[in-house]
Amino acid sequence: MFSGLNRFIKFFLPKRLFYRALIIVAAPTIILQLIITIVFYDSIWIKANKNTTRALVAQLKTIVEVYQNDKKNLDFFTDSYKNNFNFEIGINQNEFPNISGERKFSPMDRSLRRELKSTFGTNNYWFSTSKFKNAVEIKIRSENEVIEFLVPKEMVSASSVRLFVLWTTLPSIVLIIIALIFLKNQTRPLVKLAKAAERFGKGDYVNDFRPSGAQEIRKAAYEFDRMAKRINRHLNQRSEMLSGISHDLRTPLTRLKLQLAMLNQKDLSEKMSKDIDEMEKMLNDYLQFSKTQSQEGTSDIELSKLFKEIEKNFNNKNLRISHEESIFLKGRSTALKRSFENIIQNGLLYGQKVFVKIQKSSNRALIIIEDDGPGIPEDQYKNVFKPFFRLDKSRSLNQSGVGLGLAIVEDVINSHGGNIQLGVSSLNGLQVKVSLPF
Repeated sequence: MFSGLNRFIKFFLPKRLFYRALIIVAAPTIILQLIITIVFYDSIWIKANKNTTRALVAQLKTIVEVYQNDKKNLDFFTDSYKNNFNFEIGINQNEFPNISGERKFSPMDRSLRRELKSTFGTNNYWFSTSKFKNAVEIKIRSENEVIEFLVPKEMVSASSVRLFVLWTTLPSIVLIIIALIFLKNQTRPLVKLAKAAERFGKGDYVNDFRPSGAQEIRKAAYEFDRMAKRINRHLNQRSEMLSGISHDLRTPLTRLKLQLAMLNQKDLSEKMSKDIDEMEKMLNDYLQFSKTQSQEGTSDIELSKLFKEIEKNFNNKNLRISHEESIFLKGRSTALKRSFENIIQNGLLYGQKVFVKIQKSSNRALIIIEDDGPGIPEDQYKNVFKPFFRLDKSRSLNQSGVGLGLAIVEDVINSHGGNIQLGVSSLNGLQVKVSLPF
């Protein structure tokens, strides 16, 4: 039961920390203002207006009774109330209005109607609070005459509703604005930390990150910075170690080549030279695999321009590249170029034609590379991305390599926040679909 309620609440709650914190700050303020408004409106304002209206209606009843008992001194009677109570009194024999001038949803009208009805009866009064801006018009039936009163609104309503609403809402708005400013300053370091983590996850070296914000956020940012530097140091040490190993191994391989060139047995020297070449190729592949997390910085990349360079480098008529429009994204240009060249080179090696199509979706770039080669069995789609896995199980490495090509490609694509998928092309060969965010 509680888990279902929890999921229901989470569905309507905002997902971002800034808006959740704003609810935590603003909700109590708004609820407190509503409670104060209801309590004040119910306990003070309504009761005060009720007493004020009751006092006014009592005065009106007194005036009517005094007039009915003594109709001779009419001028003295009206002038006295005008001077002492600021009343405007008029007596005539006009026809009593049939159409009500009341407002149904006005608290002032509701309170005045209740008191007039209980004092003068149902059909012996008429009033309008909206005809004049600062006065209320009241008409009382007295035998064959109509007594008209023009009363200031201050004698009907003790306070202004608009002024009360203004004073209750204005402080809330000011407090919420102040909360917005402070919350923005508090969540900005978290946003910076999240962006730095995202950049680091994509393989970018975050050197310009500075911890800021509250003590807890600053500590988390400081630890992230230390972690990133440790990982970078580890990757650099790995690359330097493999570079040193490669350099040390190339020296004896070069000496072996020179010694083989001096052998008289040419058949044996050619076979051994091929083995040495394969060993050198393996060393180069190992070194390239270790440098997938290279220190190349990110930059703005135009995909169409990048593939024009790839097409120029291959200079092959069997390679066709089409693109709909210019697509810009942030990434490591050399790493992406090497990855796409690897895929295209495999297509040209195992097939005859390669087609590359670049498409643009709402927030991602889609690169589809198809060839007419033999393809890859569907049950091997996941295995070909594993390091050192080769579909060609024979001993010859001239074509299949050491099994690091697609592993490097997947590592580079994933580090850019993208993904790579294999499938069957329209030419019954291999289709490689790469998706990259921009």
